[in-house]
Amino acid sequence: MPQPFDQPSAPVLQIAAGVATLTLNRPAQRNKLENGDLKTLLAHFDAVEQDDSVRVLVLTANTTGQPKPVFCAGYDIGGFDSPDHGATFFEQIPDRLADLRPVTLCALNGSVYGGATDLVLACDLRLGLQGIEWRMPATALGLHYYPSGLQRYVSRFGVNAAKRAFLTARPFGVAQLQALGLLESVCEAEDLPATLDALVQDVLALAPLAVQETKRSINEIARGAYDEHRLRAREHMTSASADFAEGRAAFAQRRKPVFVGR
Repeated sequence: MPQPFDQPSAPVLQIAAGVATLTLNRPAQRNKLENGDLKTLLAHFDAVEQDDSVRVLVLTANTTGQPKPVFCAGYDIGGFDSPDHGATFFEQIPDRLADLRPVTLCALNGSVYGGATDLVLACDLRLGLQGIEWRMPATALGLHYYPSGLQRYVSRFGVNAAKRAFLTARPFGVAQLQALGLLESVCEAEDLPATLDALVQDVLALAPLAVQETKRSINEIARGAYDEHRLRAREHMTSASADFAEGRAAFAQRRKPVFVGR
């Protein structure tokens, strides 16, 4: 994970060794997202998507100096009054994150609230810290949540837990999130960098083409867009790929495969 930044700013993107790290960077404001931050996130997502060297995106936050770590306090509700912004604009950010080509990992190094919970759900995998909480206060503010966000909640949480999130606005603790299968692992703050790195390396060791196409298919199935012909075409494409040939050869020779992504 990157070192804390000296000055607060819009989200910061760093790319190295096939990994893009995207850091929310307003710790004194509990990393609350303003409309300018959302535009920056979209620009960073485009940069990551266009960089073929990036195979993993890590979303995390700078929590330096916070009494209790907060990954993100959500969307600045004052932004609802800005023209062409509000919930409809915010919805574009988790939707775009969910559709990115690289595997997306959220290093949830603090509590998370409101719309930011959907950013976390839009990631493929999540790590969490002991002691954090998760809360969705939309109905407590008088708001019906936007459609794709509700779909993600039902898909990831299940119907009963999604109802609890929205119809009580009560927070979820780490044990509840783990029981829902939302967190790959939970650790103390000092152990998060090593835990994250181990997960990143596991993903990087996989065949890039197979991972990319499988992620796409899983996302489609989760959205109710199952198409057997499309999935079968991807299966056939990967079975004829150089990576699959290399994977079989490496297995037979008891060595680590060297994938090329085609």
